[in-house]
This record gives sequence, C-alpha cells and structure tokens, in this order.
Amino acid sequence: MILAAGRGERMRPLTDSLPKPLLEVRGKPLIVRHIERLSNAGFHDIVVNVAHLGHMIMERLGDGKTYGVNIAYSQEEVALETAGGIANALDLLGNAPFAVVNSDIYCDFDYSALIPKSSEMPDILAHLVLVDNPAHHPEGDFFFENGKLAPSGKEKLTYSGIGLYHPDLFGGIEPGKPAKLAPLLRHAISERRVSGTFHRGIWIDVGTPERLSELNGRIGK
Repeated sequence: MILAAGRGERMRPLTDSLPKPLLEVRGKPLIVRHIERLSNAGFHDIVVNVAHLGHMIMERLGDGKTYGVNIAYSQEEVALETAGGIANALDLLGNAPFAVVNSDIYCDFDYSALIPKSSEMPDILAHLVLVDNPAHHPEGDFFFENGKLAPSGKEKLTYSGIGLYHPDLFGGIEPGKPAKLAPLLRHAISERRVSGTFHRGIWIDVGTPERLSELNGRIGK
C-alpha cells in the first residue's frame, strides 16, 4: 500500500493545486518512483489511498499497467490518518502481511528485503524500516535493540515511513474512522511484537518546499 491521501499542509502553496505524491523529483513524481521500485522488487498488486485532489493521482497512475503493476484505489472523503487509511483499505489488502510506503519520502531502500520478513508473522505485527534521525526530527521515534523495537533504551531512531504490517494490527479500527498509527505501534512494541531494520542509505522526508528543492539539486535522474 502507498499512502497518498495527505493534504500536504507544509508543502503549500505547491499542494494547493497538486497532490503531494505527484510532486516531481527530477521530472518524475515521487509516487511513480515508489511504484517503479516496488515493481522491480516483486510487488505487483498495489493499493493507493487518496483524498485531497485524489482524482489527479488516479488519472496520472491509471490501473498501473504502464508500470507493470495492478493498482486499486481506496478513496477517502476526508483523510483518515495513517492507521485509519490502512484499516479502510483492508478489504483490498487481504489477510496476509502487506508492505506500506509513505508517498512523500525519497529512499533507496530495497523493497525486496521486506518479502522474506512476511514469513515471520503473525508473531510479529509490524516490521519497520528505521533510519538515522534527520535534523528536523532529532528526537527520533522508537527505541531499537537486537532487531526489535523496545519500550525503552539508549537512543531512538526515526521511522522511515516504510514497513510491513499484519492486518491484525488494525483489527480494532472501524473502517472509515480516522486513527493514528503511533498508538497501535506503541502497544505492539510493549508486547515485543514489532521488529525492525536499520537502513543506512539515502532517506529524505520530502515534507517542505525547501527539502524538495534540496533533493532536486542533490540527486541525478
């Protein structure tokens, strides 16, 4: 699943007339870069949730055949937050573990590394890709020790916006209702049911016009 329903308030005025997932890095929309990398890694059935200017995303991506994938859309009248958006799409995602990717990041993580991790569930409810804390988020998100996320520890790392999830994590959320992801993860972490991977490569949260401009000046095509 690619999360693409956010309003992108910090990206205004760019997102007043264009949904954030369609903002381009070197001439290619962020969401297209994710789809191509997912396709190359072996993910061929993709769900995209949409809300703000969602029709533009659906018109741009179509059914996904151009990229060698099948795309289904989970339409939200209003953005349902991360967990709410995922729960709303469970009928499309099925009963097996599934990958989730935030559309507003740029990352060179190899998505194929998530596929074998799915065999470790349902004992594990989530497997998160973690990165070093960026300058704009120095406090980090989660403690990480010995391959699992922990309730406490020496130092927190930042959640990259890439993860593998079991549907059971979202079982208590009513479809169509907004819900945040962090409380679900913290509860699962307290039960030691969240594992993780530390990614040392490129990762950028493309959350502001300044970061988008910096990214366009940093990378090649």
